[in-house]
Amino acid sequence: MSSMLELHDIDVPGFLEVLDSCKGNVYLVTREGDRLNLKSKLCQLVGLTQLIEGGKIAEAFIVCEDPEDESKMFRFNLLGRPENNK
Repeated sequence: MSSMLELHDIDVPGFLEVLDSCKGNVYLVTREGDRLNLKSKLCQLVGLTQLIEGGKIAEAFIVCEDPEDESKMFRFNLLGRPENNK
């Protein structure tokens, strides 16, 4: 598995759009060490509702199985928008 990517102040709809485009599993890792597979809509609901503050994700740690997915997440974290919305 890849390294952990820390996300801050993420736009939730854009984040979900990037998640849907990922090929492999993407995990949300909590500070307590819990791992939620964000490819599952149920896990998205459970995980994101705990992290959302004021309509944005306050802080999250993401682990991607696929290196391309990790690149997508890194670019989204850096630029704040999905790749196809340039």
